[in-house]
Amino acid sequence: MPEAPKNTQKPTDYSLELKNKKTLQFIEDVTSNADGVQKKVLEEILSRNAHVEYLQRHGLNGHTDRETFKKVMPVITYEDIQLHIDRIANGDTSPILCSKPISEFLTSSGTSGGERKLMPTIEEELGRRSLLYSLLMPVMSQFVPGLDKGKGMYFLFIKSEAKTPSGLVARPVLTSYYKSSHFKDRPYDPYTNYTSPNETILCPDSYQSMYSQMLCGLCQHKEVLRVGAVFASGFIRAIRFLEKHWPLLCKDIRAGTVDAQITDQPVREAVMKILKPDPKLADFIEAECSKDSWQGIITRLWPNTKYVDVIVTGTMSQYIPTLDYYSNGLPLVCTMYASSECYFGVNLKPLCKPSEVSYTLIPTMAYFEFLPVHRNNGVTNSISVPKSLNEKEQQQLVDLVDVKLGQEYELVVTTYAGLYRYRVGDVLRVAGFKNKAPQFNFICRKNVVLSIDSDKTDEVELQHAVKNAVNHLLPFDATLAEYTSYADTTTIPGHYVLYWELSLNGTTPIPPSVFEDCCLTIEESLNSVYRQGRVCDKSIGPLEIKIVEPGTFDKLMDYAISLGASINQYKTPRCVKFAPIVELLNSRAVSSYFSPKCPKWLPGRKQWNMN
Repeated sequence: MPEAPKNTQKPTDYSLELKNKKTLQFIEDVTSNADGVQKKVLEEILSRNAHVEYLQRHGLNGHTDRETFKKVMPVITYEDIQLHIDRIANGDTSPILCSKPISEFLTSSGTSGGERKLMPTIEEELGRRSLLYSLLMPVMSQFVPGLDKGKGMYFLFIKSEAKTPSGLVARPVLTSYYKSSHFKDRPYDPYTNYTSPNETILCPDSYQSMYSQMLCGLCQHKEVLRVGAVFASGFIRAIRFLEKHWPLLCKDIRAGTVDAQITDQPVREAVMKILKPDPKLADFIEAECSKDSWQGIITRLWPNTKYVDVIVTGTMSQYIPTLDYYSNGLPLVCTMYASSECYFGVNLKPLCKPSEVSYTLIPTMAYFEFLPVHRNNGVTNSISVPKSLNEKEQQQLVDLVDVKLGQEYELVVTTYAGLYRYRVGDVLRVAGFKNKAPQFNFICRKNVVLSIDSDKTDEVELQHAVKNAVNHLLPFDATLAEYTSYADTTTIPGHYVLYWELSLNGTTPIPPSVFEDCCLTIEESLNSVYRQGRVCDKSIGPLEIKIVEPGTFDKLMDYAISLGASINQYKTPRCVKFAPIVELLNSRAVSSYFSPKCPKWLPGRKQWNMN
């Protein structure tokens, strides 16, 4: 993920070194006094928002101390404040959650009722996000020197945005950041020197944006010292794009022209400033891309690359083998931990293995609390986090400096922008400490069973979608005996696979078109983030249903019991990841069907699109 610029003139080596030193000292200071900083952050948030409706309604009465705050303010989920957020979205400008005016809504990749959650934000939060970005490269430069001597090739994209009835925009946090002056009007900084001109990043057409960014990256291939995207899935999509379109890209490099499909004028002009006819480079790219194997293609085309900067924690870890293949085993670096609700922390050991990544929470970003989490025993090894907390559970929350090594917690935040004791939904494990500040491994997003890109599908939603789809089987006197699912990332883009075992009571064979209708019905029933990934971003492929032989799920249970699962506690897992189980299911598949078209999707919410 790219780092935020700092307002500097073109720096000398000395001033860059000084700036890095100051940044590292800042990290040292805030982590050494983590509890004092957290106390101050909470006081600041509560004093400036003392008169907002939400705090008054809960009887905080202007108190800014931790004890009163924890006693009177409930721990909440999105659904608890949804009515307040809807009021703001519909035009109520009174201080409901925050004393500062809400500047826009950040759309979360998590959903509520199938729609993206809307996170209120204020103008000054952009500065806070920029601060966290500005920590990344001084940390990185301790481990990889000379990064100021070249460029970063990052594939960054904006996504569609919608206007709420209030006129405030609703868009993803990165779209908000890339469109802000903090990113667009950044002064010169050797660490934010990218191969992609701003115009190519800000192009709303995903094909034109990807093509032009790839073209610029190839033209500057010797200057590239680091490559990346936000998520691992996005970077792999860029490499697959190159696999498909390299003849066209070589043609443009050879002639010094931009393909006619790139119709965005500012993009064409920005690319033409970089592009010049280079038959020798075109020959080199053509020779490499024509080879049978694409192993190590990143180091072959961008020979000075030192690492790949992508998120590979959580569900993104499924892409590590593919990244290793394309990069010839370059270090995979996860630099930061952030969400729509808040930017949280940084990885102070960026060259560690992906499985060992831990993030140090920066105490100035928000007020952090932690709810202890206990795992369920059983074959699914699922995370048990209650939906609503009783009084005893509310009292179990601990402060940042009081977490225990090895314990797992759900993250709870109080932000400057109007979230109070809000459950983010991420489960973290304490891996160590930087001075007094804990360092966390990201374990998982609670309740998520399927994820390919930024989509998150939970078990309840999947069950609802499957229930809708099986209605297509009723005329054939067929029912669904059992099912499970798998996020298949061997295809690019990845796609959801559902394994269905049927009970066939009728004699009429079920035509393929009926199973295709089942696929589409499931997709239509899934949340808007999934549907956007299918329709607009093209980051998720068509959903697949595989029909398996009768008795397959009995075999699955036998296998789980052979590994030590209790026969009394065994439940069919609604999602599988373990390779031998996937192989077992695939070996018993008798037919396979794909969704015949994309599901319906529009930016914004259904009710906003009715006018």
